[in-house]
Amino acid sequence: MRSARSEHRVSLVLFVTYDGHQKGGRRPTTGDKAMALQQRVIFAITSRRGQRPVLSDAIYLHVRRRFNLVPFAILDLLLVIAVPTVVFRLAAAGRESWHVRGVRPFGQTVFRLLATTAALYIAFLALWGLNYRRVRMPDRLVLDRPAPNSGQVVELGFTAVSEMNRLYSTAHEQRVVGSEWRDGALRNAFADVQGALASAAQAEPGRLKRSILGPYFRWAGVDGMVNPFGLEVIANPDLLAFERPFVAAHEWSHLAGYADEAEANFVGWLTCVRASPWHQYSGWFFLYWQIAGEVNAEERGRLNMALADGPRRDINAVITRLRRGQIPALQRASWQVYDKYLKANRVDAGVRSYGEVVTLVLRARFAPGWVPVRRGEE
Repeated sequence: MRSARSEHRVSLVLFVTYDGHQKGGRRPTTGDKAMALQQRVIFAITSRRGQRPVLSDAIYLHVRRRFNLVPFAILDLLLVIAVPTVVFRLAAAGRESWHVRGVRPFGQTVFRLLATTAALYIAFLALWGLNYRRVRMPDRLVLDRPAPNSGQVVELGFTAVSEMNRLYSTAHEQRVVGSEWRDGALRNAFADVQGALASAAQAEPGRLKRSILGPYFRWAGVDGMVNPFGLEVIANPDLLAFERPFVAAHEWSHLAGYADEAEANFVGWLTCVRASPWHQYSGWFFLYWQIAGEVNAEERGRLNMALADGPRRDINAVITRLRRGQIPALQRASWQVYDKYLKANRVDAGVRSYGEVVTLVLRARFAPGWVPVRRGEE
């Protein structure tokens, strides 16, 4: 098994913004539309309920659907343009400084690049930071049970084992490989979960794309990320087929506005367990993996012994995948940077927030069919 730290799935979360969804009785005039645009920007800063980009729902859906049709990652195009441009500007500034025998041209170029980077970074943090101040899942749902103890966590682990054993044969016979964003069962389940958790407009699922960053994902143990500049989901190319549904649902959760990793894991798990057997297996596999990283060695051994041969082979296949490609030093560095980023954005648990999904599952009240009960709907 991997170390306790690397038991957690890494997902670089880079994008979610807000949108005010307003209803009106009369038909808006041109002046109304101009005012509405200003109000949307203000609402984007003050709303605690919105979950969508500042763009209107129609524009957002149009952009999402168009970018889904693009077979390559928009992020790759941006990197291919940005990186050579920066290198060229620095090289040109270096040559000019050499000719004039002074550092002023090079210093000015470096200053402009740093200023541009700082402006983009501040804007990025302003948009992203708001997501950590929205209504959190514990305040949204009915949590009528105390914090779970180790025995309850292990019991949930055995539930995950039981579901994996039960679903294995059917799931692998009915498995759907690729095109998760076009998978009707998974899309419908995601829509149902969004509706159960919030009354806001729903997000459009994203296509899982490959990227030139694929080797980095492999080396650092990253499963996926959301590109902030292309409204797209980028996945580790080495993901096994049964891992992909949960990774897709997890990243879609970020597109829907759930910035916290525990909440994205919760929404992703709910999406999977409400879809087909293939998706259910992926969701329960994730939960087992998460719990296995939370319990001690003795309890982990008990859970492992309860696994049937099929699920155990899948566990070993993931372990083999991870060991084959990871660079431990790079993985540790990635975790440390991401841990500091999360803590700087009021996620006190840092990367440990990934495991808080177990607490949500155990504390939340569910109606039949794993439907979470919202406050005010008891």
